[in-house]
Amino acid sequence: MLDALALSQALRTKHLSCVEVMTAYLDHIAQLNPRVNAIVSLRDRNQLIEEARARDAQLGHGEYMGWMHGFPQAIKDLEATAGIRTTLGSPLFKDFIPAYDSILVERIKRAGAIIIGKTNTPEFGLGSHSYNPVFGTTLNAYDQTRAAGGSSGGAAVSLALRIMTVADGSDHAGSLRNPAAFNNVLGFRTSFGRVPSDWREVFSPGLSVHGPMARKVNDLAMMLSTIAGYDSRVPYSVREDPACFTAALERDFKGVRIAWSGDFGGYLPFEPGVLDLCESAIRVFEHLGCTVEHALPDYPIEQVWRNWLVLRAAQVSASLKPLYVEPEKRVQMKPEAQWEVERGLKLSAAEVYDASLARTKWYHAVRKLFERYDYLVMPSAQVFPFDAKLHWPEKINDRQMDTYHRWMEVVIPATMSGCPALNVPAGFSDGGLPMGIQIVAPNLDEFACLQLALAYERETEWVDNAPPALLSEP
Repeated sequence: MLDALALSQALRTKHLSCVEVMTAYLDHIAQLNPRVNAIVSLRDRNQLIEEARARDAQLGHGEYMGWMHGFPQAIKDLEATAGIRTTLGSPLFKDFIPAYDSILVERIKRAGAIIIGKTNTPEFGLGSHSYNPVFGTTLNAYDQTRAAGGSSGGAAVSLALRIMTVADGSDHAGSLRNPAAFNNVLGFRTSFGRVPSDWREVFSPGLSVHGPMARKVNDLAMMLSTIAGYDSRVPYSVREDPACFTAALERDFKGVRIAWSGDFGGYLPFEPGVLDLCESAIRVFEHLGCTVEHALPDYPIEQVWRNWLVLRAAQVSASLKPLYVEPEKRVQMKPEAQWEVERGLKLSAAEVYDASLARTKWYHAVRKLFERYDYLVMPSAQVFPFDAKLHWPEKINDRQMDTYHRWMEVVIPATMSGCPALNVPAGFSDGGLPMGIQIVAPNLDEFACLQLALAYERETEWVDNAPPALLSEP
């Protein structure tokens, strides 16, 4: 299967027809998806072929919609898709069919993509393990006994198995970065406002953002140019022309300074092998001419977690409270969702405001770090992909995880800073399990993340050199 920009060129020049591409992808999905459960709510094959035929007719008349013209595209199952079931992984929404598209889906369609279905996600997107009572568990592209990560788990597995060329995702607590790390692909948490998100409340600076996923950095940049850009429905969305991400990404990295977080001075536990693998990966930056030093923002890292817990509970509770207050609906919500709501309901306005003030202090500490360093690099996860039958890792080494998301604490510093963070593959464990590292840049400097990621990609070529074994099985 071609990567995104190559596929776009083949379709535009009619070296491939949209029908040929749709047929090939649907056949590929039929072969591999039953092994991993990445794509859900797949639409009728005949209808999709007819839509692809209509795209070919458009090209025949000189009508070209955009770089995704004819792309078979599945959308994360948290995003509203007109006429296509959008379940949020919850039995409460198992039959919900929106009459509208989200802003992100509007833009993907406008670029010419054909929506074929959805990608699987945890219930309400809560937790970095993509299982739910509606569709079941998405399995890792590299080991089908292991978790795919989440909440953009279906998207990451689809990319790794060449079921899609690019994907959309969203990220509160690593939901773009963790599944990308677990499946040897790219996932990009963007700055607040870079990709307009039509949440119900648009004025508060939230913790969740949307972003692109891909196998190649140039494809990732092109996808970002598609979904980014101002929308009047989202008053804080960024007005910078998203076409800026289509510019050449090549640059010289001699003298660039990188801060490496490591385990945050012993604060975070890591499964054996994870840190060693990540530290091997950062040596690539030194080969590019960068200076890499252990350095952290001047702020107590444990306070970042504590304040995030408050903000997380407040925001999740506000979203899910309408369901929780009805007992017959509450019992259909997973325990972690109920726990978040109950914690949120106990918070005072002063507690939430104090946590937001603390987040501001953390942001300024990170901003000051970027006065000395060009990038901050961190591991993308604290464990390798774990047993898919687990709800979440309850221990790392001998340290008990006291919440369902504590094992992913390493992604929270970037979330709380609001800065862009791009996962790139870091290699594999001795057992063949993927891992990644986060490239973090100053606020709104997604372009810098993409530049370093491209240079790193050309040195490592992890995606091309280490495809999943499923791709070579009969």
